[in-house]
Amino acid sequence: MKINFIKMHGLGNDYIYFDCFKQPLEDPALLAPLLSDRHRGIGGDGIILILPSLAADARMRMFNADGSEAEMCGNGIRCAAKYLYDSGLIKKTTAEIETGKGILQLELHPLNKKIMQVRVNMGNPVLNGPDIPVVINENPVFGSISVLGSAFDFTAVSMGNPHCVIFVDDVKKFPVEKFGPAIENHPLFPKRVNVEFVEIINKNEVLQRTWERGSGETMACGTGACAVCAAGVLRQKTASRIINHLTGGDLELEWSGSVFMTGPAETVFSGVIETGDFI
Repeated sequence: MKINFIKMHGLGNDYIYFDCFKQPLEDPALLAPLLSDRHRGIGGDGIILILPSLAADARMRMFNADGSEAEMCGNGIRCAAKYLYDSGLIKKTTAEIETGKGILQLELHPLNKKIMQVRVNMGNPVLNGPDIPVVINENPVFGSISVLGSAFDFTAVSMGNPHCVIFVDDVKKFPVEKFGPAIENHPLFPKRVNVEFVEIINKNEVLQRTWERGSGETMACGTGACAVCAAGVLRQKTASRIINHLTGGDLELEWSGSVFMTGPAETVFSGVIETGDFI
């Protein structure tokens, strides 16, 4: 079967998108690792399906590079909104997209009839341990974890998917590839966890690197950046409005009732795959 796809990214956090308004995609969990392979497939941090919704303009499903399905993807939803507008599936500059976190509202900012920036109302951060989920008796805002002979303070936050935010002194030199997978798979996190390693520049700026569950280190993580915004306020390290400098670029975050995220969405290329070549 031949299926059209489009490759898009938000700050280098890249996914392979499928327009399921036009054609369903069978076995996405099986296809995700094969298509995401950067040597033998298209290459990406995972795949995203854009589907019809009875409650919103569209529904988004996201599968990590290992085939596991995630509830939400901040960079991914901005690109999904761009696709909806650029392809004519919506005509307005606002959108509602159904996700595993619920229905999210987005503001689309066109330039020359193409969407370049998207602002997303990401909703309220979840700070209740069982709902994140994290298995600790203490307050998840002020948790502690020991891995590989080292101890870290962390803040656990869900932005529809679970995050573990750890503040470090020098994030560029921090061994993310060593501690990321150890924390991702720690028993404290029964559904695994995305891990944000963050350096404070000042009250209004941070540097972030992310180890994403099921994908490894990625160039950006939108839900992770939102979790960092919430954690910074809760730990009294940052203001409620910050610029987050991720490996792939910058996101604007603001925690004002909900957490609002603003950032770019870009199309890379489109093509056609023969599913029989992969399955």
